Amino acid sequence: MKTVLSIAGSDSCGGAGIQADLKTMTMNGVYGMTAITALTAQNTTGVRAISEVTPEFLKQQLDAVFEDIYPDAVKIGMVSSSELIRVIAERLKFYGAKNIVVDPVMVATSGAKLLQDEAIDTLTSCLLPIATVTTPNIPEAEILSGMEIKNVDQMQEAAELIGTKFNCAVLLKGGHTVNDANDLLYRDSDKKFIWFEGKRINNPNTHGTGCTLSSAIASNLAKGFELEDAVRKAKEYISGALSAMLDLGKGSGPMQHNFDLTGKFA
Repeated sequence: MKTVLSIAGSDSCGGAGIQADLKTMTMNGVYGMTAITALTAQNTTGVRAISEVTPEFLKQQLDAVFEDIYPDAVKIGMVSSSELIRVIAERLKFYGAKNIVVDPVMVATSGAKLLQDEAIDTLTSCLLPIATVTTPNIPEAEILSGMEIKNVDQMQEAAELIGTKFNCAVLLKGGHTVNDANDLLYRDSDKKFIWFEGKRINNPNTHGTGCTLSSAIASNLAKGFELEDAVRKAKEYISGALSAMLDLGKGSGPMQHNFDLTGKFA
């Protein structure tokens, strides 16, 4: 079984962060491991409190994983401070980590700020240059590119700008205001744009969808798929989850929706 390491925060309600990552990895047939960057007290409506781990403790977690079960891919999610970002970048370089997916988590779906302002520069200077692919949404891409994104042409311009600047592939996720559910992959290696069309699904339970998508991409990369196929399969997986209309607010669990371990929904 292939292995994937998630470096992210813990979500106490289980819908995002480390918990969502592990569920996604299991459903996609890989063995998930974790290095927790922070504990959060949150639910689907908001974040109440955040408690970061120390840089030394994060380093110990990373060393413990890499020295025993070397990951075939790495997914990086919520990292809220410069000190923690530097530790992650240094350790991943030290161990020669591969298939690195960076989800630049800056703001939660609920609107809560998850990344300190001074940490944005560290993220862009230390993590994005070693990423295989980064997966910003529209607001995050506006911060990373320094430009407004209001239409499809600006999505392409921003994706190319980010990819060229940081020498990595960019999966720019469409949103409610720009291109709906269609996502754009820009590969800096060959300057190619690839659109992934998606169908808008009216499901209010979108908490953790970014974590789930990036974890699915990392899982597929770990299994040996090329980036384009890894993204396509991840999109299919998350579309299946949303189509199943999972209602987190009423305590329904995965078994009630007939999951199977292939990542499909019966």
